[in-house]
Amino acid sequence: MPELPEVETTRLGLKPLLKKTIQEMVVRDHRLRWPIDVNIKNIIKNKVIHDVKRRAKYLVFVLDEGFLLIHLGMSGRLSIVSKKENIKKHDHVDFIFQDSELLLRFNDPRRFGSIHYEEKEIEQHFLIKHLGLEPLEKEFNSDYLFKKSRKKTQCIKNTIMDSRVVVGVGNIYASESLFLAAIKPTRRSGSMTKYECERLVAAIKKIIGDAIKMGGSSINDYASADGSLGYFQQEHKVYGKAGFPCSQCGQLIVKKVLGQRSSFFCKQCQK
Repeated sequence: MPELPEVETTRLGLKPLLKKTIQEMVVRDHRLRWPIDVNIKNIIKNKVIHDVKRRAKYLVFVLDEGFLLIHLGMSGRLSIVSKKENIKKHDHVDFIFQDSELLLRFNDPRRFGSIHYEEKEIEQHFLIKHLGLEPLEKEFNSDYLFKKSRKKTQCIKNTIMDSRVVVGVGNIYASESLFLAAIKPTRRSGSMTKYECERLVAAIKKIIGDAIKMGGSSINDYASADGSLGYFQQEHKVYGKAGFPCSQCGQLIVKKVLGQRSSFFCKQCQK
């Protein structure tokens, strides 16, 4: 699944669409995670894209009136392509623009993505309103995480992957952040000290920030809107490295399933 750095990289790649007018929305398959509303293509016709923002893993297109909300799901991808580009399997939606030879194409093999229109306050959309803090904003700090972790019996990895606590810390970046903070992912959240919360918050901010700078992690065929690949996977210290020696101590990285997700860590370096 594209995680926050990949979605942010996609957002940055969509800048060529700013100030363009949507001429037409072509829907070849409405059957996404939530069926595409048949009225959307009429609502957004002739509207200008003024900005593209991100909230968690959602892309928010700011229009003249209202917002277009797109989630990439497990395997979705937005690509800016030529109008002459051949239609491929799973190319479900095209956004065609006035006075442009380019279009925006949504491809989603597993159809877990979604496209919505919100007329008024985007923060009140049912997919947005219960989300937690963004990891890079200043409000996400050690005081906040310490307070949220109190009385929680679940492991700390599941807590930082809970989008009601903090958004966008997916499986890859949770594993890497916990390694950088020297905290074992199986630790009970409520056992975390204030100092450990401080270390973990700093690690999350660094890992997410570095991943965005590197264009995300190009695994499972991920590519940005302009087709470029990320390379943060070259910096992975533990994720996907079970059985390989730890870069710090040499002990073998182990894999453990937590919350139905594979977790990778070093028993020696992480406590």
